[in-house]
Amino acid sequence: MAKLIFTSRYIRDAPPEHLQNYVRYISTREGVEKVDESKKNLPVTPAQKDLIRQLIKDMPESKDMLEYEDYRQRPTIGNASEFITQALERNLDMAAMKENYVDYLANRPRVERIGEHGLFTDAGKPVILADVQKEVSKHKGPVWTHVVSLRREDAARLGYDSAREWMSLLRSKRAMLCKYMKIDSGDLRWYAAFHNEGHHPHIHLMVYSAKDNDGYLTKAGIEAMRSELAHDIFRQDFAQIYEGQNLARNSLKDKAAERMGLLTEEMIQGVCENPAVGEKLLQLSERLKHTRGKKVYGYLKADVKRLVDQIVDELAKDPTVAEAYQAWGEWQDRILLTYSSKAPSLPPLSSQKQLKSIKNMVITEALKLGGHHFLYETSMQGNDQTGIRLDELEGETIPDEREEAGADTEDRIVVTNAEDPLPEPEMPFYEEGENGSAKAEWNKRYKLARSYLYGSERIPQDFAEAMGLFSLEADSGNALAMYDLGRMWADGLGVEADSDTAQEWYRKALAAFLSAEKELPERKKTYLQYRIGKMYLVGLGCMQDYKTAADWLERAAGKQHKYAQYSLAGLYARGQGVEKDPEHAFTLYRASAAQENPYASYELGKMFQSGTGTEKSEGQAKVHFQNAFSGFLVLEKQSHDDKLQYRLGQMLHQGIGTEKDEEEAVRYWQLAAKLGNVNAQYALGKFWMDTGTGDIRQAVEWLEKAADAGNVSAQYALAKIYLEGRLGERDTEKAVELLQKAAEQGNGYAAYRLGRLYLEGGDVAKDAEKAVHWLTEAVDQELPFAQYTLGCLYLKGEEISKDMEKAVMLLRQSALQGNEYAQYRLGSVYLLGEEVPQDLEEAVRWLEMSADRGNQYAQYALGKLYLCGQPGIPRDKEKAVPLLEASAAQGNIYAQFLLEHMDSFRDPDVVLAATRLMHHLSRIFQEDYRKTSGGSGRGHMDRKRRRKLQEKRMAQGHKKDDHEPQQTM
Repeated sequence: MAKLIFTSRYIRDAPPEHLQNYVRYISTREGVEKVDESKKNLPVTPAQKDLIRQLIKDMPESKDMLEYEDYRQRPTIGNASEFITQALERNLDMAAMKENYVDYLANRPRVERIGEHGLFTDAGKPVILADVQKEVSKHKGPVWTHVVSLRREDAARLGYDSAREWMSLLRSKRAMLCKYMKIDSGDLRWYAAFHNEGHHPHIHLMVYSAKDNDGYLTKAGIEAMRSELAHDIFRQDFAQIYEGQNLARNSLKDKAAERMGLLTEEMIQGVCENPAVGEKLLQLSERLKHTRGKKVYGYLKADVKRLVDQIVDELAKDPTVAEAYQAWGEWQDRILLTYSSKAPSLPPLSSQKQLKSIKNMVITEALKLGGHHFLYETSMQGNDQTGIRLDELEGETIPDEREEAGADTEDRIVVTNAEDPLPEPEMPFYEEGENGSAKAEWNKRYKLARSYLYGSERIPQDFAEAMGLFSLEADSGNALAMYDLGRMWADGLGVEADSDTAQEWYRKALAAFLSAEKELPERKKTYLQYRIGKMYLVGLGCMQDYKTAADWLERAAGKQHKYAQYSLAGLYARGQGVEKDPEHAFTLYRASAAQENPYASYELGKMFQSGTGTEKSEGQAKVHFQNAFSGFLVLEKQSHDDKLQYRLGQMLHQGIGTEKDEEEAVRYWQLAAKLGNVNAQYALGKFWMDTGTGDIRQAVEWLEKAADAGNVSAQYALAKIYLEGRLGERDTEKAVELLQKAAEQGNGYAAYRLGRLYLEGGDVAKDAEKAVHWLTEAVDQELPFAQYTLGCLYLKGEEISKDMEKAVMLLRQSALQGNEYAQYRLGSVYLLGEEVPQDLEEAVRWLEMSADRGNQYAQYALGKLYLCGQPGIPRDKEKAVPLLEASAAQGNIYAQFLLEHMDSFRDPDVVLAATRLMHHLSRIFQEDYRKTSGGSGRGHMDRKRRRKLQEKRMAQGHKKDDHEPQQTM
């Protein structure tokens, strides 16, 4: 039985007094007839039975009322009285002509009043009962009388047990009344009143046009109005059904969704071997060769349409398709029965309007068969042409910013305003300008301030004492103290972090360094030249300037300053401010390491490991990493510097230069994090986030500290936590805010994820323009998966304008970085030759690269190409079989089909065309199901259901991670 009953009748050519009485009745009657509580549950009386029989005979549509359903299930005095009351009320135009009915209505009790009566209309328009009665009685055209009724429990639960909610709803439905009742807005007149009945509260709605001859309503219009009202009234229920907020209410929906998911997945994984489909496809292919005009179903001749319909209905005979269609029909009924008493029977598939797009797909497949082109199976090209479905990947491993152990690059330094530790010289150091205005002096007070800053076994850490002593030194012109004050304000050590104040102290420090350097003799300038170079390198107290930094560092490095050699080597390694020269970088690192600089030893280890600037040598790499670790331990013991502690934690965490030791790594990170080291804060948060060894809230606490300090990796990690709902509720708004902050600071991974979110919609409003903007930002960072995704968008031409030149360029860039999906897609483009000139040699080259990387789709495409042959590509079964076997081993059903039927036919395309149609249909089911159920995308399902699908597929012999073309990073 429907939850909402909507009846529509009209009164025409009735006596004026009847219309006046109707208006007065609906506006002043009072609620519901009182039945003696002691009698209402007694069996129905004979008199009531007689009256009900008469009502059903005279008004057969009354059998569809909620009250009749209640009476039929429990024929009591109370239910009989309720039904009689409502049946009479719904049919007042008939009842008014019969005296016994009018008598029965004469003393009906209360209506919910708004002032002196219960009548209401558009907002701001006063309702004077006498005027309305007069207006209606003079009207010569039809006056439509609608009644909308709910069950009491639904009305109470949804808030429709008062006139206020009904008034708000009906006032918002003015456009609906105009549309379906064919009345111009300016001529529409409507009045309504709410009757708060015991079992079935309802609304009376009277509608007519100011023009006597306007206003009519078809059966389709009545159904449309019923549907629209039901969707608004039951919006809360629909939300519960669609979003899974009420598990009890959703049990049927969940089973239907799971069944649909399993069935459509089986359709995708199946092969259609119905020979009738193949035969009729060939007939259609021949018929279309002689058909002029558009090759679209609506434009075809009747006999060709019949042939298309026959193919669709043959396809529906496949057991899996038939079951999926039945499940789809049951889901449609689930929605329809919310506002209708019965659902129509399921028509043949070819007659189902909601799935009519399969017909044009049939025509497309027939045209392909007649065109003698190399044919791809749709799932081989990939439904998701953008590469990665972020909501589907479990255990996603998009890399965080390149801050892994040992990657102590200037890139990270820029982000965190950190720099390599500046160790105290081996002997007391004093440099001062001749006039004493600026100096760089490691005197007793400055050393004591550093001891309070870092803490030691003898002196406990005390930021307040440190800042006080640094301030005294700064007042005396000591540039070193000015620099450390800048660092304390930047990292929030003993004060609230303030980047502006920090930069002001850095500016003073740089000015003092420059002033002191000018006044000193050449032999004493080395250390200050190094410090000045480092400040320009990082952009502390000045604009970042790699060239100026390189000039200053060259001066100090030329005098064998080991830290200047180390920093200058980094510039040559990256090509910043100087021409990139890995060999010269290696030479500088080696010279610095020879002076026992552990930082340089570490970089040498990396260069030997990767073979950059020197020959590759794992043995040499190991030696230099060990030297670096030992050197860092000594320096950390002397200085308790947070950057050293962070670095030692990273090396222990990854087992670089020492045995892996997570516990000791965390200890060092904690020491550094307490000193405000944002990299250490990020490392701690990420460690607890990934390993699950701590409370996720503890991870978030550290990540938030690092993120607030501007660490883009922490911002990205936090965004993932909020997107995944690991704190409970998902917080998309907060996640997007963090991703945007990280992306604006140049984090390509954050930009890529933002682009994908805006591209796919669901978590955020779909926005192609924003998607392209952020994907382009990621492309600027040369991320191969961003290049691939954006290339596919230009190739597809749906979200953005098609641009083959850009598409091929981006796919090529990604492919050259080893992206197997880009290599496969690029090979496909050249093989099909639809948007660019066909180039089989280029196609095979890219497909082979992808296939060599284990891409099952490239393996299949090449295997089929060699099996079937093409002009310029001779058939070669020996090449085809290994490729198809490799693809089939990864669960590729097309490859498996070709292997099993290799000798039974010459050209497999007819059978595969039928299979493609079955896969097309599965996607149509999925898309329509998604739209109806309010889902966010194809295959968007909870993890439990996805796991069941995966288990079923594994039982069928597929690999656990077998899915359509997508890419983990």
